[in-house]
Amino acid sequence: MEKIPFTFGLWTVGWPARDPFGDATRPALDPVETVHRLAELGATGVTFHDDDLIPFGSDDAERERHIERFRAALGETGLIVPMATTNLFTHPVFKDGGFTSNRRDVRRYALRKVLRNIDLAASLGAKTYVLWGGREGAESDSAKDVRAALDRYKEGLDLLTSYVIEKGYDIRFAIEPKPNEPRGDILLPTIGHALGFINELEHSERVGLNPEVGHEQMAGLNFMHGIAQALWHGKLFHIDLNGQRGIKYDQDLVFGHGDLLNAFFLVDLLEFGGPEGGRAYEGPRHFDYKPARTEDVAGVWASAAANMRMYTLLRERAEAYRADPEVQAALANARVAELSETTLGAGETVADLLADKTAFEDFDVDAAGAEGANFVQLTQLAIEHLLGARK
Repeated sequence: MEKIPFTFGLWTVGWPARDPFGDATRPALDPVETVHRLAELGATGVTFHDDDLIPFGSDDAERERHIERFRAALGETGLIVPMATTNLFTHPVFKDGGFTSNRRDVRRYALRKVLRNIDLAASLGAKTYVLWGGREGAESDSAKDVRAALDRYKEGLDLLTSYVIEKGYDIRFAIEPKPNEPRGDILLPTIGHALGFINELEHSERVGLNPEVGHEQMAGLNFMHGIAQALWHGKLFHIDLNGQRGIKYDQDLVFGHGDLLNAFFLVDLLEFGGPEGGRAYEGPRHFDYKPARTEDVAGVWASAAANMRMYTLLRERAEAYRADPEVQAALANARVAELSETTLGAGETVADLLADKTAFEDFDVDAAGAEGANFVQLTQLAIEHLLGARK
């Protein structure tokens, strides 16, 4: 089987388990140790926010020291940095956002912070730069001119894309939607909102999506459907995998430890939904999760391994599902492949359709309406494969 490119953010395994109601339950992890431990577990890459790698406020000499230690660890392990991002949400200066803060001086500082880290990302070979606007939003409808905020968001993205083009960097940007938390309402809350925004950008070809399982499911949406649409637009530049159980706070569970059936169909889409049953997405399978507060450091690495194990198991189950003759017969019975046929025939015109009595006058709507779609059987077969009840 082709090796699956698994990647983790420094902030995932490195989360010390501090939350709004409790102090940290684990010590901070050294990024160098994280690189080595992820390599031992079989990951292929590591990602970072600027402040994950370089403590906020570091002077130039200290900054270079942290970068060189990290670069050396990458060289020793062979891990790559496929993606990087910028922290525009932790420091109090970003309490009203980075690119869309009402304060012009904060917006200028945010852009400089991002530009500096893009240079670092390019030097480490990153191909994707994720933008999560966690503070780009508001709690009060009177406090934020949303149309002006979107103007400033566009201004920021136009500046950043022009910068990487000017510098000759092989970097694309990926917007990460989220509906709420930490802000009451975050701008570009879903895949659909972000797609509409991207269409208005100066260099829209350089900007795509980094959807996250929990973020879409927090809004009650079907994540697999969202990914399918992102692929349809050619805008799935990166993906964040984790687990979520329903419409609540962002749980960041291990992948598959939330909506397992949706996770199964997501893996099936990514791995076997492409041309001739191949991969529909070639990028990293990136885990953006948080080890539970209940776990010690050993539990951190066990949970990291669990993410990769869950994805691998779901891939195996999806492969068996697709190969099952009963599933293939059920798919045919449900006419799934028929949807790929064009509704009008090759060369057929509207006039031809209007002249075709079998399409309307002679079409037996009662018989078609009475015929079962046989969709439940497909779901049952998928669950049986998930449970290991079928070989």
